Amino acid sequence: MSDARPDDSIAGRASRSFDGLTSNLTLESVGVHAFLYGVALIFLLPYLYMLTLSFQPRSTAIDGIPYWIPPEFTLEHYQYLFENSLIVDWTINTFIIAGGATLLILVVDSMIAYSLSRLSWPGQATILGIIVASFMVPYYLNIVPLFTIIADLGLVNSYWGVVLPAAASPLGVFLLYQFFKDIPDEYEEAARLDGFSTFQIFTRLILPLSRPVLTALALFQFVFNWNAFLWPLVVLQDNAAFTLPIGLVSLLNAQIYRPGRTMAAALIASIPLLLVFLLLQRYLVQAVEMQGVTE
Repeated sequence: MSDARPDDSIAGRASRSFDGLTSNLTLESVGVHAFLYGVALIFLLPYLYMLTLSFQPRSTAIDGIPYWIPPEFTLEHYQYLFENSLIVDWTINTFIIAGGATLLILVVDSMIAYSLSRLSWPGQATILGIIVASFMVPYYLNIVPLFTIIADLGLVNSYWGVVLPAAASPLGVFLLYQFFKDIPDEYEEAARLDGFSTFQIFTRLILPLSRPVLTALALFQFVFNWNAFLWPLVVLQDNAAFTLPIGLVSLLNAQIYRPGRTMAAALIASIPLLLVFLLLQRYLVQAVEMQGVTE
C-alpha cells in the first residue's frame, strides 16, 4: 500500500499543470494572440453594425449618429420582409441553384480531373492546357454565347439554365487534378491486384481519399453560386424565380432610403452561408493541412 497522501498528489499535479501553463504563456505568444483577436474583431465589426442597424427604426438609422446599441429597437424590417416580399421563395431558389450547381461541379470536375491525372489517353496535355488557358478568358465574354445556347435549349427562366453553365469550372478541375496527381500509385496498384475496376478505384479509393479537398471545393463553389448575380439576372426573368441577390436588389427603393430594411435583408441572406461554413470548416482545415503535407 502506498504512503502518498491523496491531497499531496492532487496538489502536486495542480502545481505541475500551473507551471506548464505559465511556461507556455510567453510574451511572444500573448502578443500573437492579442494581434489575431484584434484582427478578427476588425473583420467582425461590419457584421456587428449590420446586425444592430437592422433593429433600428428609420428615424434612428438616418440621423447621422452611428449607434452600436440603438436607443430604440424594432422588428418592423424583418416583419416587412417576411410579409411583403418573396424572400422565403428566393432563399429556396438560391438553395436549389447553389446546391445543384455545387453537386454537378463535384461530379463533373472530379471525373475530368481523374481522367487527366490517373488515366492515359492521347491529347491529355492539350486538354489540360486548354483548361488552364481558360482562366485568362474574362467571364463576361461568355455571357452572349452562353445565353444563345440556353435560349436554344429552352432553358431561359429555369433552374437548369442557371446550373448547367456552372458545371464547366476550370478552377475545380485544376484543383482536383493537383490533388489526384499526388496520391501514391501504390494505392491504385494494390486495388487493381484486388480486382478493382477503374470505376471502382475512382469511386471507392480516390474519392474517399479526396474527401477534404472535395469538401473545400464544395464550400467555395456553394458560396460563389450563392452570391452569383449577373448570370442568374440574365437567365431568370420571373420575380418568383429570382435568387436572393437579385431579389434583395429589387427591394431597394430609389426614392426612400431604408438602411434598416437593407441590413435586415443582408443578414437573412448571410445566415445560411454562415451555417454551411460552420458545418464544413473542419474539412476545410483538413484540406489545407493535407495540401501542406503533400507539398
